[in-house]
Amino acid sequence: MNRRVALKTYSLSLLGLTLPGLSMSKEPFVKQQELSKSLDIPKHYPNIPPEIISEVVGKSHSDLERVKQLVDKRPELSRSVWEWRFGDFESAIGAASHVGRRDIAQYLMEKGARATLFTFAMLGHINVVKASIEANPGIEKTMGPHGISLLDHAYAGERMKNEMSNTEIENLERTIDYLANLGNAGGDSYIEVTPEEQQKYIGDYKYGDGEKEGFTVGVNMRKLLSLGPIGGFGGGLYKTGENTFIYNGTPSVTISFETENNAVTSLKITDPEVTVIAKKI
Repeated sequence: MNRRVALKTYSLSLLGLTLPGLSMSKEPFVKQQELSKSLDIPKHYPNIPPEIISEVVGKSHSDLERVKQLVDKRPELSRSVWEWRFGDFESAIGAASHVGRRDIAQYLMEKGARATLFTFAMLGHINVVKASIEANPGIEKTMGPHGISLLDHAYAGERMKNEMSNTEIENLERTIDYLANLGNAGGDSYIEVTPEEQQKYIGDYKYGDGEKEGFTVGVNMRKLLSLGPIGGFGGGLYKTGENTFIYNGTPSVTISFETENNAVTSLKITDPEVTVIAKKI
């Protein structure tokens, strides 16, 4: 409507009248705005982009300031969970917990993160840990992200000991003693792989011609053999038999190595759905 028609309509409406045909017009008063094809809608919208989820979980191992930048903007990111590979799931608070970053874990909880038994063990919340185990006997054997045990999470809590109160230190020590005395909170036992033995497995393995179609076997920060995408970091390999390993404590994934004259020639990854054989290059 132009201004004259609008004024006339307003005046007549005070008298309970309308312009003939105006109220029954087939044309809308306001033309609907068409959506622009150039709108920059994220690829995964309405899901949060996976690279943001990955960054939150990754930075929760070490970088409180970056975590705050991401989570202050979107508090729901405090509950982020990422699958590194082969079913190795890790939450942001799980990341902070197994490396002993009390400050990051506490910040995430303030923002709504779902604390776990592993978090409480790291923080030295002895009463919560005891009550959980007494209510669920055997739960202490459950492994955390990357196959890290409940007891190791408690030991990780000592990392920031210099910034803890005497009461917090005492409770953490009680938690460690309690879990250690249970006898089974340290996780499963695996066959030791010496640094010398590790050498025969280390290297790149290809299963296709593509640049990224392969794996790298190396040694991670925990001094364990590790397997990851070619050229990238990997998760720990736990030895269960002759040239046989499981990936990061994931029970359904087996990595076995073929040898010839005691030299590794290939690896085979077997999970419930796929078997991949990759030759060492």
